[in-house]
Amino acid sequence: MKRGHDEIASPSYNPPGKHKSPSYDDSFRNAQRVADHYSARSNQTLEEREASPIIHLKKLNNWIKSVLIQLYAQKGDAVLDFACGKGGDLIKWEKAQIGYYVGVDIAEGSIRDCKTRYNGDAEQQRRKKFSFPARLICADCYEARLDKYLEDDGPYDICSCQFALHYSWSTEARARRALANISALLRPGGIFVGTMPDANVIIKKLREADGLSFGNNVYWICFDDDFSEKKFRSSSPFGIRYQFHLEDAVDCPEWIVPFPVFKSLAEEYDLELVFVKNSHEFVREYLKKPVYTELMRRLGALGDGNQDQTTLSQEEWDVAYLYLAYVLRKRGQPGSHRRSNNINKGKMLIKDEDIEFIRSDM
Repeated sequence: MKRGHDEIASPSYNPPGKHKSPSYDDSFRNAQRVADHYSARSNQTLEEREASPIIHLKKLNNWIKSVLIQLYAQKGDAVLDFACGKGGDLIKWEKAQIGYYVGVDIAEGSIRDCKTRYNGDAEQQRRKKFSFPARLICADCYEARLDKYLEDDGPYDICSCQFALHYSWSTEARARRALANISALLRPGGIFVGTMPDANVIIKKLREADGLSFGNNVYWICFDDDFSEKKFRSSSPFGIRYQFHLEDAVDCPEWIVPFPVFKSLAEEYDLELVFVKNSHEFVREYLKKPVYTELMRRLGALGDGNQDQTTLSQEEWDVAYLYLAYVLRKRGQPGSHRRSNNINKGKMLIKDEDIEFIRSDM
């Protein structure tokens, strides 16, 4: 058992009476700061992307997400993409031959970029249109009652939340709302796939550091003085905040997600763990399979996808170690007609007025 489990692994996460929980205003400001950060990031050209100091890390992350999608998405699936961002996974879903896509993100700028990517901008017109209808929603997945808003459009076969679920962990209420939305909208037997920071690794690195910060040439993580003793109470696993900076990618607050607590909380919402793997373990396991080795070769993250790892720097590989991949399944047996109630309100061409906006207090 890795360091860090001993003090944050307990599923007994109800805060004691004297514990001061973050206020709603604090949660709103934190969520808005994250949204503003991602909205402000412009779409990059291919040349700008290839010049990124973490280009091979981005390719590695795309490989991990592609493997997850190929493992669990089936032809014709209805997909719910939480924190979809600018639509970077749309092509992955296209290759999986899904039948319907709903993307939700808190950042309006990102949703509008996702619309452009889905429709195909001038640079992208050389590729064919996506084969599945889509629906785009600007909302905070961790505050809005998406379970009510989308109940006539479900159930969905698969939900994805890539590198974003930890933003729900600022408060217990937000973490619960995220899982409640996902569980309510997935069909019985439906799959929830995702990636997020590995709390064990981050806390291990914090405890090994001289001070409250650590990193390398492409990233740094800094905790504030509240955690100067580098101890974390099992009774207070929410709101453990740190500042994360990753060159050409992220510069905003994030929150620790103790995975045993996450697993226990998910079970309350009928979501059972299928597997969890640190990114290093994930890469080593799935690179043994020829189909994924070939995918890695095409993406170019690890050289030839086998022995040659010269294209991925040690600094980028160290960042990959900060993350894990997980898969959960909703309890129950799927019916023979998985999507009989799915209304499919998506469109093949999304206009500005088609983007839906949901208030968090709905």
